Amino acid sequence: MKSDSGFSKLSKRRKLRWVVENFFRNPEEVARELKSFWHHSEEKQKIFDEFSENTLTNYYLPFGIAPNFVVNGETFCVPMVIEESSVVAAASAGAKFWMDRGGFKAEIVDTQKAGQVHFTWSGKTEKLKSVFPDLKEKLIEETNQLTANMQKRGGGILDIQLKDLTSLEPGYFQLDATFETCDSMGANFINSILEEFAKILKIFVAKHPIFDDEEKEVSIIMAILSNYTPNCLVRAWVECPIKDLGDFDTDDARSFAKKFELAVKIAEHDVSRATTHNKGIFNGIDAVVLATGNDFRAVEGCGHTYAARSGQYRSLSSVSLDNDTFRFSLDFPISVGTVGGLTNLHPLAKRSLELLGNPSAKDLMKIIVCVGLAQNFAALRSLVTTGIQFGHMKMHLMNILIHMNATELETANATQHFKNKIISFTAVREYLESIRTGGLVNKP
Repeated sequence: MKSDSGFSKLSKRRKLRWVVENFFRNPEEVARELKSFWHHSEEKQKIFDEFSENTLTNYYLPFGIAPNFVVNGETFCVPMVIEESSVVAAASAGAKFWMDRGGFKAEIVDTQKAGQVHFTWSGKTEKLKSVFPDLKEKLIEETNQLTANMQKRGGGILDIQLKDLTSLEPGYFQLDATFETCDSMGANFINSILEEFAKILKIFVAKHPIFDDEEKEVSIIMAILSNYTPNCLVRAWVECPIKDLGDFDTDDARSFAKKFELAVKIAEHDVSRATTHNKGIFNGIDAVVLATGNDFRAVEGCGHTYAARSGQYRSLSSVSLDNDTFRFSLDFPISVGTVGGLTNLHPLAKRSLELLGNPSAKDLMKIIVCVGLAQNFAALRSLVTTGIQFGHMKMHLMNILIHMNATELETANATQHFKNKIISFTAVREYLESIRTGGLVNKP
């Protein structure tokens, strides 16, 4: 294998050729396979190629729909992009369960986003604090040209604070700013403002007469938004009289509610359980974030940090059984956009937003968090009743049958055969072999 230090400068076809010839045993076969995932429209393929760097082909994930989501009285078909079996089915089941019990309720608690300029300075802290009101005014005034359009839409800079963090690191300070970015996720907007803040800060300190010569040098470490946005928060919940939960195969309504409550409390106390509990919430949230062209990594980072805000990682959702009422809720910090970025560029992201009625960022936030709550409810309902594997393994069976090239009739027979049996790769393979060699293909 030879290296290619100029790989990024190669054309897409030459990149692909270099990769298949140096890393695969059957380069022609691999090249054909990778090319088979190129979009038939050159125009659309060019869009996909420009999303990232060094692209060779497209990586497909299923685009599914969870119907019957009633959020604040409005019904949605929610797009979900995810590869994990049973997630869309679980979200749909959760939505259907609550559709007849008042649906999901959601509200925006706040929409503030944040960013910092991190810097070091060796002067007297009292001096910097004394002139900070003037600095703050200057920071806002001299970035007006960058914030003008956002201000017209009702957004912009909300506040700027000076943080003295010299107790953590010698000479370490922050300009801690909060922003409103309306229907935009706002990453580029915020970062542009913060980088301008850094320039203004250096000039302000260098020219201000209050500072001695040895105090006029500011060292900028970095200027960057924070993906931790605890004040960009959605609250979603479902509730109904406990008796209206209905009976389950294993429990009556009250017994189910008590087991459900205990399951959530375990996730509040036990880190091992909380991790898996919250992962289930993200199954729903990430799938909608991806479908709408938003940044699921930022959402994940923020959500997990929020789950650990008390000093211990805990459940993001909570439950109460007060006054014979079952209430299941989720407070979730989430920053998404419906304009700009991938939401305007990716053809399916645009269709996803159209499917949802072209919501505002606030409405999309509410829908996404409700899907996370539905996913969590469905998972916990399965865990405390039939067990999580009952539904999941049915989907897993389909994946195994596809892998083994089962015919439609073989799939029907296998589905019936494994209805009450343990499903494994070996068991399915042996069953298919038996019907293929034993003439049992027409018998369920």
